Amino acid sequence: VQVVESGGGLVQAGASTRLACVVSGFTLDYYGIGWFRQTPGKEREGVACMRNYDTTTDYADSVKGRFTASRDNAKNTLYLQMNALKPEDTAVYYCAVDRTGYGLCYPGFYDYWGQGTPVTVSS
Repeated sequence: VQVVESGGGLVQAGASTRLACVVSGFTLDYYGIGWFRQTPGKEREGVACMRNYDTTTDYADSVKGRFTASRDNAKNTLYLQMNALKPEDTAVYYCAVDRTGYGLCYPGFYDYWGQGTPVTVSS
């Protein structure tokens, strides 16, 4: 099983960027997926979490209306579109897979994690 994120980097405040996450080793259809982020000294925070089969997604209040999570099960790929970025969005972003399929937005529910990709938003 492999979970590999890409995208991110340095972006200006107000700009947009998209993260991608390719999952290999199993079929993504049956699993919940989540995007999380973490900054030094803080706990990992759920950003967007999606149940299996449908597109019902829970978003953190801080990103509602700006971030959109999606999945392409045929490509076993997850996406996080981030718009109107703010300096406080600066963090390492992780994608994760939940074998239960519920896609609850708590890190402890997730079984497989990517290595993380840093996003830095400059003001």
